[in-house]
Amino acid sequence: MDRPDPLETLTGTTELRGIYDEPTDRAKRKTLRRLDVHCRRFIALSPFLCLGTSSAAGSDVSPRGDAPGFVQVLDDTTLAIPDRPGNNRLDSLSNVLENPAVGLLFLVPGVDEILRVNGTARVVTDGELLARCEVNGKRPASALVVEVREAFLHCGKAAIRSRLWKDDYKVARGTLPSLGRMVTEQIDGGLSAEELEAKVKVADERIDDAYANRLY
Repeated sequence: MDRPDPLETLTGTTELRGIYDEPTDRAKRKTLRRLDVHCRRFIALSPFLCLGTSSAAGSDVSPRGDAPGFVQVLDDTTLAIPDRPGNNRLDSLSNVLENPAVGLLFLVPGVDEILRVNGTARVVTDGELLARCEVNGKRPASALVVEVREAFLHCGKAAIRSRLWKDDYKVARGTLPSLGRMVTEQIDGGLSAEELEAKVKVADERIDDAYANRLY
């Protein structure tokens, strides 16, 4: 017998809207259909974004980061995001091929506000565009070109509450095990202690090399 869910769960937008105030007229009207001078400036200063995609298998959010301006504004409704080397799972790119709808969150260190951009994306391999994304003589294998459906600035309450750009919640890297150790323990937990430590050592060395020599 299934255990009843003890959590009160909403099932419709009418119920949802009933527990919140109506958005202000200003909040409704701030959505833009194209990138204005403020959106362009925000993107030019942003070294980091979160990319949301989805497919029939589910949803995914992936980080993208590089020097400020790495996301290129091709025109008022078009962005290009280079795909830098990663783990080659290709989760986001595969999702886009199935479902082109994407959501972007642009962050600028020290700025509490966030730029949200929603639109449709395609995976492109155009040589001229990829040449514009070249860093240290290396071109990305592909880029996401995003057609902007809407863009708007999001208030800074989340960043303020989380003290994202303050030192309050910053932890020393040693507070968590190394990435190599965590992933090795997750996938090779049945090994002996000696075998596990040997694999951790190899994993950490590979990660250190990737960080030092294979960012592009």
